[in-house]
Amino acid sequence: MSDTKDRLSLKGILDAAEKIVDFSRPFSNADDFFTDQKSFDAVCMNFVVIGEMVDRISDEFRQTNSEIDWKNIKGLRNIIAHDYFGVDAEEIWSIIKLHIPALIESIRKIIR
Repeated sequence: MSDTKDRLSLKGILDAAEKIVDFSRPFSNADDFFTDQKSFDAVCMNFVVIGEMVDRISDEFRQTNSEIDWKNIKGLRNIIAHDYFGVDAEEIWSIIKLHIPALIESIRKIIR
């Protein structure tokens, strides 16, 4: 990976994903997480950041690294940004637990 813009975007994604893990770590379930509005808002904002960074990555890079579900990542950003009050805490919690660790691992491999 040689394109500086793609590399910077990936680092932004990694930073935001690691914040999501950190901000959600104190909670054991979606209800407790949602009840702490600051943590929930911080996590949602970092999902928006990830979506914005995905938008900055070149189409060529996304096609070359198709193991990452770029389209759904951007789609989540759109849901949070445009329908914030309709965001499902259970779904966000599930994404944090099931998909963010894999995203972090994939991004770290690409950056290396």
